[in-house]
Amino acid sequence: MGAPAFMFATGIEGSTPTIAGGRTRIDELEACGHYTHWRRDFELVQELGLNFLRYGPPLYRTFAAADRYDWSFADPTFADLRRRDIVPIADLCHFGVPDWIGDFQNPDFPDLFAAYAGAFARRFPWVQLYTPVNEMYICALFSARYGWWNEQLTTDRGFVTALKHVVRANVLAMHAILEVRPDAIFIQSESSEYFHADNPAAIGPAEVRNAERFLSLDLNYGRRLDSEMYEFVMDNGMTRPEYHFFLTHSLKHHCILGNDYYVTNEHRVSADGATRSSGEVFGYDEITWQYYDRYRLPVMHTETNFAEGPAGDEAVNWLWKEWANVLRVRNDGIPVVGFTWYSLTDQVDWDTALREHNGHVNPLGLCDLDRKLRPVGHAYRQLVADWRDVLPTQSLCLKVPVVMPSEHHAPAEWQRRPPDAAEDVGTSAPSTADGGRPSAG
Repeated sequence: MGAPAFMFATGIEGSTPTIAGGRTRIDELEACGHYTHWRRDFELVQELGLNFLRYGPPLYRTFAAADRYDWSFADPTFADLRRRDIVPIADLCHFGVPDWIGDFQNPDFPDLFAAYAGAFARRFPWVQLYTPVNEMYICALFSARYGWWNEQLTTDRGFVTALKHVVRANVLAMHAILEVRPDAIFIQSESSEYFHADNPAAIGPAEVRNAERFLSLDLNYGRRLDSEMYEFVMDNGMTRPEYHFFLTHSLKHHCILGNDYYVTNEHRVSADGATRSSGEVFGYDEITWQYYDRYRLPVMHTETNFAEGPAGDEAVNWLWKEWANVLRVRNDGIPVVGFTWYSLTDQVDWDTALREHNGHVNPLGLCDLDRKLRPVGHAYRQLVADWRDVLPTQSLCLKVPVVMPSEHHAPAEWQRRPPDAAEDVGTSAPSTADGGRPSAG
């Protein structure tokens, strides 16, 4: 069977930042019960009629030390995905790094992460789709300017340092993966933002923020920075060789522009530069055009969700609205290749952006934490059933050249070569009733 013409997806929420000065690790895979219920989670993906899943093992548990990897959770989970013929979009770094690396200020992170990405690709050569570093802009912003996660800095220099490290890590990881899988495709999952001026005095600060929102993708795609942003990154610690690395190492032709949109992605800016949520003003349609006009790449809507409220249909209505926006931009000429409701299950503590460890369940998933479908889960399953065979006939459609797991045949050397023992730490299968979990990191 060939790959579907349009990539309907969901994801397993895998955020793992640290808070409280690095003393507390927030692990959404654990909080949402995935370590215990991963087999049921994969069954739900199939029951929803989906072939694509944004998913990855927790970096902080898997990357044990330089050149040492614990595949004890990744091995059985990815083997099960392959058996089910679910295409993973491998999510390798989701807001956190192992304790031994520290945080995103560490200049060694890019090279270390590239080595990890290469090891992952060698371990799972049938995996073709990747998001090496998730939401690079948000990762740097929350960690090093807002002071919420990881290094918990609140400076422009900290922000630029984190940003240049996470984007360099993403670029180097893409190069490392391509050495193993030359047909790899990289789907950048990046937050699509817009900043509205609250009054005339706020126009300047809003323009600065609207320029900064593109920094991660400009660097990742080797686009020359506009003069104001060039001066900003240079004034805050980026060197000329670092900048020129991004201009000369672009892999844009291997990429899909994945963009995330939530009701919180648009902001009002005050004259002093302070921001607050504006709610949906332009919407996904208008903001996606801004990003597409800049990068001219195929687009995949890689994240959205909305909380189920007292009426029970709030998330269903948001799903309808986002899907209507996707159809609009697609019909207007943007090559949209996929859509994602994120995530499969409810999440925990995102009401405080993971800044607090409260155990508060956020009803954002296609199913709840008991693995029962919410109304939006039923609606998404119906949407997929209704549209999956219609889209290719509605207009000219770019089809992503995806090789399904069942159709990938490893080269002969991979069939003969046993796993490298130097890359393994504790590779025995987990042993809990529903699939186990990795040892504590």
